[in-house]
Amino acid sequence: MVLFERQGFAKTTVPQIAAEAGLTTRTFFRHFSDKRDVLFLRDREFPQAVSEFMESAAPESAGAATVRAGLQAACRGIQQWRQPIARRRSIVRSEPALHERDLLRSHHLARAIEESLTQRGTDPRRAHALAAIAVTCFDLAIDRWLEGPPDLPLDDVLVSVWDEVRDSMGE
Repeated sequence: MVLFERQGFAKTTVPQIAAEAGLTTRTFFRHFSDKRDVLFLRDREFPQAVSEFMESAAPESAGAATVRAGLQAACRGIQQWRQPIARRRSIVRSEPALHERDLLRSHHLARAIEESLTQRGTDPRRAHALAAIAVTCFDLAIDRWLEGPPDLPLDDVLVSVWDEVRDSMGE
């Protein structure tokens, strides 16, 4: 990430990234399809982690409660990653070519939530709606968390955003 921060994403080359990591370019391409993958590496794991947290929720919990509990647990798991998340967010927001990939990240998270809900017996249309709302809440919570004080717990921010969205929908 240092190279992206220093030179910008567009000006950073794969050979530079490989050299900084002590790899050859060939080895880089064995692990990554392109330089964007360096920024989005962890995004492959997060939807699965949220699904696993949701699966561990009490079987009698309703769809929204299950999603909220799963996201809260995931938030507690990434609390320690605030600084790298903030750095990556800055890089992604500064480079329009990365916006699409960031939207894809949100899409994968929504699909994982939706699939977990339908496996628990939630109506597919309701699962789809809950997943979209959940991802919106998560993304808003990340933004507020990164803009807030360093000791602000992400899961508290998520609960606050979730409640705001729920209250707004009740109008």
